[in-house]
Amino acid sequence: MDMDETPQEITTLVGREVYSNNGVFVGEVEDVRLDLDQEVVTGIALSQLNDELFRDRIERGKGVMIPYRWVRAVGDVILINDVIERLEQSEESDEIAA
Repeated sequence: MDMDETPQEITTLVGREVYSNNGVFVGEVEDVRLDLDQEVVTGIALSQLNDELFRDRIERGKGVMIPYRWVRAVGDVILINDVIERLEQSEESDEIAA
């Protein structure tokens, strides 16, 4: 991977809206988590969260980190696997960090 391309590609993710694959707004990308050794994105940090989805799970004003493997498509918006199912599964495994 050409290091000159990496920062530009990563910064284009910031500010994009994130939707579940069934069209529900989840949040907006605030930052990305990187694995510098492998030069890959491992997670996306979301803010401006959909209050209906996160009201009882995340304190108001906090963000969430979504594993990048949940991402299905990146375009004008980012599509992820259905977040409601994932949230319910992750309550046991603690996948999402506040």
